[in-house]
Amino acid sequence: MTTPEVRTRAVRLGPRSLAALCLVSAVGVAGFGWPLFADPSSQVAAHAQDAPWLFAGLLVLLVAVVMATISESGLGPKAVAMLGVLAATGAALRPIGAGTAGIEPMFFLMVLSGRVLGPGFGFVLGSVTMFSSALLTGGVGPWLPFQMLAMGWFTMGAGLLPGPDRLRGRGELALLAAYGFCAAFAYGTVMNLAGWPFMGALASNVAFDPHADVTANLARFLAYCLATSLGWDLGRAVVTVVLTLALGATLLKALRRATRRAAFETPVTFEPRRRATQVTPHGRVP
Repeated sequence: MTTPEVRTRAVRLGPRSLAALCLVSAVGVAGFGWPLFADPSSQVAAHAQDAPWLFAGLLVLLVAVVMATISESGLGPKAVAMLGVLAATGAALRPIGAGTAGIEPMFFLMVLSGRVLGPGFGFVLGSVTMFSSALLTGGVGPWLPFQMLAMGWFTMGAGLLPGPDRLRGRGELALLAAYGFCAAFAYGTVMNLAGWPFMGALASNVAFDPHADVTANLARFLAYCLATSLGWDLGRAVVTVVLTLALGATLLKALRRATRRAAFETPVTFEPRRRATQVTPHGRVP
């Protein structure tokens, strides 16, 4: 008799979790992109230096997404334990490359985890991992909500890649490596938006100009990215690709095995106990 295989199931987003995720993403897009879309005469541009504290309220919304997903999506104790283990592992990997251009091994772990566990679990994992690493490294500040949101998007994107049930082997590793390469640049670009408007007069040719139009500020922002973060983003992308191709097959297998054993979203049922019967020469006696 063979035991039926338990298929790997991603953690699903319920209506409340999806609504909270859409809300925090919308606020996050506004928080990241306001310098490019705000009118030069608007009050937002006039009080640009207050924006980090205003958008630090993203942290509250991110916590709401985490709590809603845990409470609504059927995460049992084993799933929550896996969330904690992966977040702790990612937080421990982050300081390895601190101060070294682009050596950030936590990104490849987030790509593989999001692929196996789905976009909902991926967003929660990315946000919690960044929060944990900030506590570990002392990196708590107005930038933390932006980092949590960007890492949540980064990990969620891996869970949205096509073929989660069919694509395996070299094709899957190539897909994850390509995503990690592109998403590493996207992460760096998005995070640049969080700090670029507050450079002041440190670099007049690339700094945000609240009186310029969108086209001029976009050109300044691209010049800022090329001048300040291109090397770091390239290093992050290359490290993610190398680790994905070298360790991805083993780690994907381990994550899928752990997920099957955890049996995410599998309800626990109890069968009624049957009364024992005894067979006698006169028939069955309960």
